[in-house]
Amino acid sequence: MTLAVKFWGVRGSIACPSPQHVVYGGNTSCLEVFAGDKRIILDAGTGIRQLGFEFIRDGVKEGFILLTHSHWDHINGFPFFGPTFMPNSHFSIHAGHLSDHGGIENVLANQMANPTFPVPLEALQAELDFVDFHAGENWELYPGINLITKPLNHPNGATGYRIEHDGKSICYVTDTEHIIGKPDETVLALIEGADLVIYDSTYTDEEFPEKIGWGHSTWEEGIRLCKVAGVKQLAIFHHDPDHNDDFMRDIEHKAREMWDGALVAREHMILTPGQ
Repeated sequence: MTLAVKFWGVRGSIACPSPQHVVYGGNTSCLEVFAGDKRIILDAGTGIRQLGFEFIRDGVKEGFILLTHSHWDHINGFPFFGPTFMPNSHFSIHAGHLSDHGGIENVLANQMANPTFPVPLEALQAELDFVDFHAGENWELYPGINLITKPLNHPNGATGYRIEHDGKSICYVTDTEHIIGKPDETVLALIEGADLVIYDSTYTDEEFPEKIGWGHSTWEEGIRLCKVAGVKQLAIFHHDPDHNDDFMRDIEHKAREMWDGALVAREHMILTPGQ
């Protein structure tokens, strides 16, 4: 796989383990991107716990964790990411929304401080680098792996990512809110011509008017943006915890009718752009 993504957590807001959330999954946001022999983590929701087990099994001891933002559903799995408790490991944790607000290290340390968590950040045995940048900056993660970032429309800020490698591209665009009838030009610039876009599809168009200001979008808007931008495939993502398996099946059916390039992300699904 020259470029691929595996979904470890696909929910937004809060994890929802229940018999009604089995098919699509109940863990919150966490993705693993395979770029050549490198493995990159996107967000650290509850799905990162299972990913950590796989890293330990495979002997993976280094990598990047790219955070869209630091709301709980995107970071509350971090204290349970097993590889950070192992010496001789090295992880670089990046965030693009906190440069002027104390930095990502401070946020993660506060999350793991008494009285809300018994194991402090400094107890982790891995070497950790905390990198704050401004959304909109671009750089080379590894030789031949390019990272493009853009700011997203979300309370307290968020960052969208585009990873390019070997002529393929994956975009991760969550959490973001659109304006009805006005395509987001920043998002369009980020996803232009992408092979795969993973998009914040928390709501339906019907639900959206009552959710304006909450910082999320709809699967229908994701399709509209992808068609304008010439995207090849859309993964509907960041499912509302109130949307159970039956609801998600209905979304998947309607999305495929609207555009055959759309699918609904499920936990443990692997997508390889171009295949």
